Amino acid sequence: MSRIVYVNGEYLPEESAKVSVFDRGFLFADGVYEVTSVVGGKLVDFDGHAARLERSLGELGMTAPLARAELLDIHRELIARNDLDEGMIYLQITRGAADRDFAYPESATPTVVLFTQTAALIDRPAAQTGIRVISIPDLRWGRRDIKTVQLLYPSMGKMAAKQAGADDAWMIEDGFVTEGTSNNAWIVAGGRIITRHLGTEILHGITRAAVKRLAEEAQMQIEERAFTLAEAKAAEEAFVTSASTFVTPVVEIDGTRVGNGAPGPITRRLREIYIADTVATAI
Repeated sequence: MSRIVYVNGEYLPEESAKVSVFDRGFLFADGVYEVTSVVGGKLVDFDGHAARLERSLGELGMTAPLARAELLDIHRELIARNDLDEGMIYLQITRGAADRDFAYPESATPTVVLFTQTAALIDRPAAQTGIRVISIPDLRWGRRDIKTVQLLYPSMGKMAAKQAGADDAWMIEDGFVTEGTSNNAWIVAGGRIITRHLGTEILHGITRAAVKRLAEEAQMQIEERAFTLAEAKAAEEAFVTSASTFVTPVVEIDGTRVGNGAPGPITRRLREIYIADTVATAI
């Protein structure tokens, strides 16, 4: 059976869903998106994703076309119509359709699209084995804090990793790790958990914020600062966080084994407490 998707106020079979060829998301990547995890048929950190969506829209001068409560209702309706127990809901809002012009149209109706994806999040195999990453130069634009749909370079990074026999890529700027292609990057060094400070250089990850809060509640030491690729390779542990991967160990960087080459105790513990919190607080 095909999925039921949401497009501009309608719930449709995916084969019937259409947007205009003049949509600015298609022509200019003029849009933003969010991905919210679903566990046990419930939404993980919905308010965090909704707040970041509102911020991204505001940074691009776009008005939110739907209230947060309306978005929540749509998410829940998609879960019900697709009988989704575990996976993700993808939401994309673009500036809308207008004749092609670099300048923003004065009166365009935003395009709103949502769809579901089924995926194993809790029992993800990579959480047991860890992933291998390569380093690539960070060649993206300077406003990475806005969750836009312009994902070509991260896609190229994923493909470079695949071609190198790895799972993902970490992007490097001025010798420092910014983030993964679709996740925030972390290391453990000297018993301290280190992740890059917030700024325009990285996405302000919702899972990142939750993991940081949970680590602090568990009396773990957190340090927010930029770290070098060399530091990462010499670290005791490394991991990534995102809505689709939760907390996933990194066991190799550019062919160099991280720690003993297996998921470390701090990473494993963070994943455990994150999943426990997720199950308890999902709505």
